Amino acid sequence: MSAEVSRDLSSRRSVPWLGTRRFARGLLTEIEQLTAARDDAVRKCERLGDIGQSLLADAKEIQGQYDRARQQLADVGALSVFDLEARRNELQQEINGLEGRIAREKADIDASRLMLKQQADDARKTIVETREIAILQEVGVYEYRHPLTDAVAYQDALRQINESIKAMVKKDGGAILSATNWQVNGSETEGRRMVGQVSKLMLRAFNAEVDNIVRGLKPYKLDSALARLQKVAETIQRLGTTMEIRISPTYFDLRVKEVELTADFLQKRSEEKEDERRERERLREERKAQLEIEREKAKLEKEKQHYSNALEALMSNGDQDGINRLRNQIAEVDHAIETMDMRAANTRAGYVYVISNIGSFGNEMVKVGMTRRLDPMDRIRELSDASVPFNFDVHALFFSNDAVGIETAMHERLASTRVNAVNRRREFFRTSPVEAKQHLGDLAGELLQFDEVPEALEYRQTLKLTATPV
Repeated sequence: MSAEVSRDLSSRRSVPWLGTRRFARGLLTEIEQLTAARDDAVRKCERLGDIGQSLLADAKEIQGQYDRARQQLADVGALSVFDLEARRNELQQEINGLEGRIAREKADIDASRLMLKQQADDARKTIVETREIAILQEVGVYEYRHPLTDAVAYQDALRQINESIKAMVKKDGGAILSATNWQVNGSETEGRRMVGQVSKLMLRAFNAEVDNIVRGLKPYKLDSALARLQKVAETIQRLGTTMEIRISPTYFDLRVKEVELTADFLQKRSEEKEDERRERERLREERKAQLEIEREKAKLEKEKQHYSNALEALMSNGDQDGINRLRNQIAEVDHAIETMDMRAANTRAGYVYVISNIGSFGNEMVKVGMTRRLDPMDRIRELSDASVPFNFDVHALFFSNDAVGIETAMHERLASTRVNAVNRRREFFRTSPVEAKQHLGDLAGELLQFDEVPEALEYRQTLKLTATPV
């Protein structure tokens, strides 16, 4: 190998391959240059368009002046036919020249537009969209790439992939491909040594980029992450063209599968945590209801004991009317205790409610839920805490032995109007109280009470106080 080639190879050791940060900065600089070139081409195209429009307007103005002058001269007979014809030829030549210039400018504009379109296409291929706002505008319901049963299954799959990655990154493991006939100063041994060192740097840079993607990955950014990974692989192949260095397709697909499984794992874990939170909330609600039932039952037992003691005293005195009255009261208490026992045993029993908050959410939104509290208004008051500006208003509130079933059926009927299609705990629906009343009537039968117009006392008072006087 010549000395000039050797010097060229030595200089290549200083290219921006060393370190992931330097590699990333080079990539960002290249993207910024492409973007700047695109913007400059746009500005040139706009200037050329303005010039063309101006020239066309000048040509039309000259033609108009010529026509007006010819008409005026013809009217007064000031010039001879020969002079008029000569002047007409001169003006025609000027017009032809302007038309030719306009045609050339138009051709330049078309060429600039074509070049701009090509640059924009190249820029779109080069720039990977990573802004979260832009990505979130396109995000929908997450679709799993590798649907497994639970987060543990994804962890096991990721563990297997990591084992395969470790095997491929070892020497001659096939993670990166390169030239095998490279020489340095005529030595194939030195050439293989140099190619091996550069290949190792390239592989480390690629792995560092993948690790950064995995660490900061969010499920809704998966497509952007995969596009970024593809761009990194293409850049490494372009920078390693001389030595034919490139990431092997097998290893690239393995890292892609790792990123996809990571996104699936994060999404599945998030869903499982949400399910756990929902179950904890259900258990807390049931525990509160159970405590209320126990307290109420203890109160009834104490009341029954008082009645029993009074009954014994009346029986010793022989007061038959008092005895009958107390026995009736004891029977009522016994019935109430039986009811408490039934409520405690039946976990599906409770109150179904339909509430709204027009001051916070408007006229066309309701919340449909259920509670097992003895006093269902305790739950409504909890929902009307400081997290909303106004209190909730109750449209319907009734007890059912199958409150869970009615609530589920209502949610199914109103599924198309659900406000939050991802988090099922948010039981809000874009519908009117009148429509909710119709569904409740079909499911629960005749409703004893349903208020179609919410009271919204504080909200209406607020409107009155803040109204601008006429």
